[in-house]
Amino acid sequence: MLLFPHPVVSTLQYELYLLHPDKPDKIERGVRTHVQCRFSNFDMNHRRLPITSGDILQFRRRLLRWYDRHKRDLPWRQDRDAYRVWLSEIMLQQTRVAAVLEHYREFVRRFPSVQRLARARESSVLAAWSGLGYYRRARMLRRAATEIVSKHAGQFPDTAAELRDLPGIGPYTAAAIASICFGERIAVVDGNVERVLSRITGRNLVRAEVWQLAQEFLSPTRPGDFNQAMMELGATACAPRQPRCFLCPVSDLCATRGELPRIAIKPRQKKKEISYLLDRRNGSVFLMRRRQESSLMPGMWELPEIPSANGSRVAWITTVRHSITTTDYLVRVVKGRAPDITQGSWVRVSRLTELPLTGLTRKILRAAKVI
Repeated sequence: MLLFPHPVVSTLQYELYLLHPDKPDKIERGVRTHVQCRFSNFDMNHRRLPITSGDILQFRRRLLRWYDRHKRDLPWRQDRDAYRVWLSEIMLQQTRVAAVLEHYREFVRRFPSVQRLARARESSVLAAWSGLGYYRRARMLRRAATEIVSKHAGQFPDTAAELRDLPGIGPYTAAAIASICFGERIAVVDGNVERVLSRITGRNLVRAEVWQLAQEFLSPTRPGDFNQAMMELGATACAPRQPRCFLCPVSDLCATRGELPRIAIKPRQKKKEISYLLDRRNGSVFLMRRRQESSLMPGMWELPEIPSANGSRVAWITTVRHSITTTDYLVRVVKGRAPDITQGSWVRVSRLTELPLTGLTRKILRAAKVI
């Protein structure tokens, strides 16, 4: 159950707990109703005066206090190890925290240091990355590790400017590593930070404005913690849809207190059906390897794709759903024999987890209880 930062709300939560100790959902509904009544007396489109230096000091103080109390217990926050922070930031690009956690733990188990990652074969790195998608990230991760070992004696550069010279590290990742691990006074901007600052100011900001404002708000004494706190606030309270303003420690400093008008409409998801063949014999599975020249997931292993099984008399053994950017796929899996002309290889089931499988193939094999 959530813990509320405001004393009046925390007290109400405790009183409701005494009445309904076994009904956490009822407690949260009660708190929401109470807070909505309290907030109904002011205009949700209220616009404050321009932000002052005093506002910024208050913002820093309240946000850091909230972060110290309510931050999520994530494995890469256990220390300020640059390798682990870098790995987490690369994994979290365009990927939710919940999807990253298990992959992160397994990746660190296989490659516990930048030196081990630099020595690893690309296929081993891709196998550990399988399921996270955007495989170029894994290739660049290994390239950067090789460069850190060969050019920097295994030590990470300690400034954002130097970090940006490494393969696959852009302004955001460089600023995150430099501020969290080395205390550099440099702000980070991701989608969460941009959303928080846009709502605080009540404007849809252009990218350059966001970076400038983020730097002005940045705590000079705790830059790494402040950057993480801004991202945490955007991920938990200041969410993209239905922001939970009653949880926000800086809601009274906010010009919006809710969603800003949207300036762009998200493209509608397309729907498509595809079918794959699962040929399993004598403890092996028939797989095909994508060409190294392929623009999408080169060198990855996958099941053979076949003409759609929808509407045919062929019985499928399972279906899975899979999304890539703006397309939602319904995937039908057919059990049968691969045609003799199909180019591929038989892979022992015991070796499947060692191969760089596409995320969809891994999902199908799990659904079919092969792995």
